Amino acid sequence: MSQVKGLCVMDVDGTLILEEVIDLLGRETGREEEISLITSRAMRGELDFESSLRDRVSLLEGLPISVFEKVFNSIHLTPNAQEFISILQKKGILVGLVSGGFTPIVERLAKSLSITYFSANQLEVKDGLLTGKLVGEIVTAQEKQATLEKWRKDLKLPKERTIAIGDGANDLLMLKTAGHGIAFCAKEVVKSETACHVDKRDLLEVLPLIDFLE
Repeated sequence: MSQVKGLCVMDVDGTLILEEVIDLLGRETGREEEISLITSRAMRGELDFESSLRDRVSLLEGLPISVFEKVFNSIHLTPNAQEFISILQKKGILVGLVSGGFTPIVERLAKSLSITYFSANQLEVKDGLLTGKLVGEIVTAQEKQATLEKWRKDLKLPKERTIAIGDGANDLLMLKTAGHGIAFCAKEVVKSETACHVDKRDLLEVLPLIDFLE
């Protein structure tokens, strides 16, 4: 991996894509309003992320796993996301996705963008239906931060060569750990604690903020 010149770790919901996937899943159960309200509060830092995620996931019980195909086809990439990622990859910067969302969606997104590094939450499935529970490690703010550091060390990169991009309170630790933490169309709590922010929903606006793009 010696050709890797940098690492860019991106949040997914609200950053790489316009939607919050859990809200779309909520729509399928008729609980979108209830779930969306909890999501908004969690992203503003008003609720503990892990317990709020467990609460929202419990409302998805009984959904068939076929729902992921439908939801994946209804999400939209943030303007110029594909071009932004391609530019970084051509310049030797590895792009990774780290998400408080769910593996069935994040894996599909990663594959569609030629991204090999990703981390997301695993939903428990029984007999083809969601049980309303999560399995394994939960991708909390601390886990996002730890994942960035793990990937950086695996790639033998100095901190200065790392970029983190996110919008919610659960991205703050990751943004503060990266050499370049960028609050992207972020909640006020995130902007107030992050030196760099982009307020236009266009990922190409991030490029001038990265000082090691040769």
